[in-house]
Amino acid sequence: MMISTSHSTLSAPRAKSPTEAIFEGCIVRFRPIMMTTMAALMGTLPIAIGLGAGAEARRPLGVAVVGGLFFSQFLTLYITPVFYTYMEAFLERYNSWREGRDKVPATQPATKRVATTPSTEEADGRLAS
Repeated sequence: MMISTSHSTLSAPRAKSPTEAIFEGCIVRFRPIMMTTMAALMGTLPIAIGLGAGAEARRPLGVAVVGGLFFSQFLTLYITPVFYTYMEAFLERYNSWREGRDKVPATQPATKRVATTPSTEEADGRLAS
């Protein structure tokens, strides 16, 4: 489950941020993860489709395996890196609280554009929508 985040552990001495390390780990490991999953899916898909004699007995097994592969793929590629990022942010905030430093602001990517044109309104520091 921690395949994509183990790269961040290996990259720790290089002083990368957790987000950069996770991104690099996902880039490096995406192809092997997808190849392994697709090979397993192609092997179990005939069982899940269930054609032929005795197919009604094997079909539930095939459907369960294919569903499990899709779910584990979703967990590996999406949920695990996000969970790791949130745990890193929590650890930074906890350590700063424990040491008595000011709180570290949570790092979040900008989701809206920042207003770049001058306006007659008073600037209040909000993002443009």
